Amino acid sequence: MTKITVKKLVWDSANISHIRKHWVTKEEVAIAVERLGYHKHTYNKRYLLVGRSGKRIISVVIKRQARTVYYVVTARDADKKERRRLYEKENA
Repeated sequence: MTKITVKKLVWDSANISHIRKHWVTKEEVAIAVERLGYHKHTYNKRYLLVGRSGKRIISVVIKRQARTVYYVVTARDADKKERRRLYEKENA
């Protein structure tokens, strides 16, 4: 699995309003990315990251723009399968 290093998240009004629809804040996304549990490559330079932000487990889709710079496509609460995978990784 490719190691992802995120040094900067790119925000604009579109992705901020989109994550707000899922009741997620920029701060929660930043914490979840920092406390990354696991990630996987999806398609078209996009990655699905799953991490913890407080008691929440958040899934974040990011798209690579530069070496360590990623645009936040969306963020939401992790689904059951994603939570299970995170628990398995943490308890391995």
